Amino acid sequence: MGKEDAEVLSIDGCEVSVTHPGKLYFSKQTKLSKLDLVRYYLSVAPGALAGIQDRPAVLKRFVNGAEGEAFYQKRAPDGRPTWLRTVTLSFPSGRTAEEVVVDDAAGLAWIVNLGCIELHPHPVRSGDLDHPDELRVDLDPGPGVGWADVRTVALEVKLLLDEMGLRGWPKTSGSRGMHVNVRIQPRWTFAEAGQGGYAPLDGTRQRDSRPAHLGERGAARRVPRL
Repeated sequence: MGKEDAEVLSIDGCEVSVTHPGKLYFSKQTKLSKLDLVRYYLSVAPGALAGIQDRPAVLKRFVNGAEGEAFYQKRAPDGRPTWLRTVTLSFPSGRTAEEVVVDDAAGLAWIVNLGCIELHPHPVRSGDLDHPDELRVDLDPGPGVGWADVRTVALEVKLLLDEMGLRGWPKTSGSRGMHVNVRIQPRWTFAEAGQGGYAPLDGTRQRDSRPAHLGERGAARRVPRL
């Protein structure tokens, strides 16, 4: 690849090569190149890193831009820089995967260069991969469920979390849903955090007044009684 095909950014002492910097990643309502996207993420790096720092991440890569098809890549790519950390996760199936850990703005820029418009960190820290420190309430709307209904259920989730002394951080998910991330102490395994002593968030608190069905994935997310 010639120098004209990449732009090298120096970020906190690390060099990040942005390949095909002029390639359009958004081309419909607005025009944004890959380099524009990398620079945007650098401008919001403190906020982005607050959610992904020190966590292994699955890479969802939009290599043909935001309007193209994306694919998920669990394993860390070959040819990654030496300053980029990885950890090895083990799954119930017995498989393992060496995944990227983003620690800083340089790492963030590096994965955005791979086409990672969305950020998908695991709910664990790199130092303890067996005990999640975050629960994720997944409000995944089914057919015919509008954004107003998602917001209504999210507010019900907040009320329930308030009763338990927990704080949730909402974030949009995909084009129609919402995640509510809840930080917890890393004292439970994934199985314990998913099943033991939990209260289901199934929409029953407001079922009499408005639709609350969010589809199978969003209908029974649980939070612990701490």
